[in-house]
Amino acid sequence: MSLPAEMTVIEISEPGGPDVLKSATRAVPAPAPEQVLIKVAAMGVNRPDVMQRAGLYPPPPGASDLPGLEVAGTVAAVGDKVKNLTVGDKVCALTPGGGYAEYCLTHADHCLPVPEGFDMVQAAALPETFFTVWTNVFDRSHLQAGETLLVHGGSSGIGTVAIQLAKAFGAKVIVTAGSEEKCRFCRDLGADHAINYKTEDWVEAVKAATDGKGVNVIFDMVAGDYIQGGIDVLASDGRYNFLAFLRGPKAEINFRRVLTDRLTITGSTLRPRPDDVKAGIAKALKDRVWPLLDAGKIKPIIHKTFPMAEAAQAHALMETSAHMGKIMMTVE
Repeated sequence: MSLPAEMTVIEISEPGGPDVLKSATRAVPAPAPEQVLIKVAAMGVNRPDVMQRAGLYPPPPGASDLPGLEVAGTVAAVGDKVKNLTVGDKVCALTPGGGYAEYCLTHADHCLPVPEGFDMVQAAALPETFFTVWTNVFDRSHLQAGETLLVHGGSSGIGTVAIQLAKAFGAKVIVTAGSEEKCRFCRDLGADHAINYKTEDWVEAVKAATDGKGVNVIFDMVAGDYIQGGIDVLASDGRYNFLAFLRGPKAEINFRRVLTDRLTITGSTLRPRPDDVKAGIAKALKDRVWPLLDAGKIKPIIHKTFPMAEAAQAHALMETSAHMGKIMMTVE
């Protein structure tokens, strides 16, 4: 594939609001031995991108300073040690950064095939959310068939994937969301119960939905003053998994039930984890989840797609939390 010398990117000119995202020109990078260069067709917009833009989530050492953690496109060049991909392959990929660009580097083992019948926008909506949900809900929290999962933020991109995967693997799902419209949306996706946290006491509603038994796993992007309520609604041997802290990382907590009911509190961030760990997640997804995508049993939910030049508008929408599903961008 013939490569240009330069590419258009969206960079963070300085920490701040959406308006600090600026179009710029940079050299097209060359892949390291285990990397591939992807000619990007579409990319996802995620909360970590917003946090990075605000100066709250710096890229790990060696990663691109550009935002963008997931892309889909065509392999344009491969490193010397890459054996599983060739130029011209259609892929979607998790990236360590750099996705807001016409060309993006990532480890070859972090790429996955575009599922059957998917366009590039749908494919680009998969990596960040599916890697995140799989590692947190299934790898770390060990959600099992017949158990109950509580998802805070059920209508988000992460939440919509958590609902679908948990149901696909035989679990019950309760979600919280901020409007009746979002609650209906989550129920339509398969959630067994959807609680409007603005009009209901979600702790009491979860207890009622589980006949007082509580939930087995909590997937929490909210934290802050939600933490004690979460501990209160966990069943014995329950697992509480944190992904983000939209209400802040601090709270005053009574940990008595952690001891008496053998609760597990955990969490993780995906971006700084080693390449081999991410490769293992990719393999698990290919084996366990991609057949469901190929068969049309689950799918990403796309709220709105912007051209890459309108990255600021995409970030502004993300910050309103009005979206239901994924916010995407395309290379025009």
